[in-house]
Amino acid sequence: MRQDLRTVTAAATLLAAMSATDPAPAQKSGGTLRVHALDSPPSLSMHEEVDAVPARALMGVFNNLVVFDQHIKQNSLHSIVPDLATGWSWSEDETQLTFALREGVKWHDGRPFTAKDVKCTWDLLTGKSSEKLRLNPRKAWYRNLAEVTTNGDYEVSFHFQRPQPAFIALLASAYSVVYPCHIPPGEMRQHPIGTGPFKLAEFKPNERITMTRNPDYRKPGRPYLDGIEFTIIRDVSTAALAFVAGKVDWIATTIPVLRDVKSQKPDAICEVTPGGISRNLIVNRDAPPFDNADMRRAMALSLDRKAFIDIISEGQGDIGGVMQPLPEGLWGMPPDVQKTLPGYDPDVQKNRTEARDMMHKLGYGPDKPLALKISTRNIPPFRDPAVILIDQLKEVFIDGELDIVETALWYPKMYRKDYKIGLNLTGGGVDDPDQQLYENYSCGAPRNYTGYCDPELEKLFDRQSAEAEEGMRKKLVWEIERKLAEDGARPIIFYNRFAYCWQPQVKDWTMMVNSIINNWRMEDVWLDK
Repeated sequence: MRQDLRTVTAAATLLAAMSATDPAPAQKSGGTLRVHALDSPPSLSMHEEVDAVPARALMGVFNNLVVFDQHIKQNSLHSIVPDLATGWSWSEDETQLTFALREGVKWHDGRPFTAKDVKCTWDLLTGKSSEKLRLNPRKAWYRNLAEVTTNGDYEVSFHFQRPQPAFIALLASAYSVVYPCHIPPGEMRQHPIGTGPFKLAEFKPNERITMTRNPDYRKPGRPYLDGIEFTIIRDVSTAALAFVAGKVDWIATTIPVLRDVKSQKPDAICEVTPGGISRNLIVNRDAPPFDNADMRRAMALSLDRKAFIDIISEGQGDIGGVMQPLPEGLWGMPPDVQKTLPGYDPDVQKNRTEARDMMHKLGYGPDKPLALKISTRNIPPFRDPAVILIDQLKEVFIDGELDIVETALWYPKMYRKDYKIGLNLTGGGVDDPDQQLYENYSCGAPRNYTGYCDPELEKLFDRQSAEAEEGMRKKLVWEIERKLAEDGARPIIFYNRFAYCWQPQVKDWTMMVNSIINNWRMEDVWLDK
């Protein structure tokens, strides 16, 4: 076995350099961090939910084998550090990844953490366990994972059917937490037990999620906070008022609302960052008339991506494909290449003329529009662009009516494909093709909401996944991007930029540029008051 400690060594060198040049202020213990949450999650099951709210709230309840460094803004293979693992190694043929595990770690109920818990977690995720998840949205991540084995209590190995160099990035995602073997997954939906710096104190749906400090956390003196309270506020303007009044310490808001926050609270610390979330058009390819390729292409050609960006975020957004655009995204296409994709020609009127010709041939026109409902989730990041989408589809003779769906029903509706057209948000897990491609575009994947399936293209998914050389892998990914755009698999409309603000007393919190969930371990955050 060859030891791969490059990321650990790099992180240690960076920390040493920082401490040698500019000592940080002394951290203070105590206080409750009050966080704005945009919606109420259906449950607290990290392995069954896909929304950002439960992921943010629960990352501090759990630990991963490895995690993205909480103080580096861009997630990458080079920013991965040990968590429940102390290190890792690959076999010479790169089909076995072995982790040495920490000893003395305890679950919140006092039971010891061992390698058995790791095996139980991935047996559950791959469907090999007698216990079953109600939903398994990330099962497609592990299609190359053959089995997980243990060697005693403190060593575990992942065995693959073929090399997959970026698999460790999937393990570093906030979603890839280790579950306890002794707690049934059904109980984890309302009363999750982890090994992390915080314990669940209360979950009151539609009101709040409250965490309290874990006094037995494996890192002495951590976390600094006594607790975290997530208050559910669906209206971003109401959340901004609460922030200005000092009732919450952190908010996620829109760029237009950001101006009001800064004018009323000039000492607030605010950042505008992308986070890797795309707005996209989902089309049920099995439902007539959307089983027709020309119909799907006409809808894709109707999109004026720049107009979405200008209206939603006052020009602060990005046009991209499946992978998050450069420079914050690691795998985005160069702009000159991206413009050559079908539907990405900046001449919107030319695109729409082509689309109207297609619709005429299909029997639609200004006197005979296609009337239908356009589904979306009932929160502003979904609703606002859905309204613009309805307006733009009228340009190609589609007369849409907004179908608002509450969060508890939205994802089940998508899984059932109980819709014809929808406006969806995608992203946030890992900025890596293995996540985006397999999760959203592989045949039969739970989160492949459109039903897209191309077995030949999936062979290219596997080729890029096995490719270790970054430049060659990018070329393969861009080839896949072109095919997905040609097929209208799930047209990406745009990547929004979010505004985040926190009170000046909140310290040592880093917002990441290619994830909205991977920076929420919170063990290093403290309040200077």
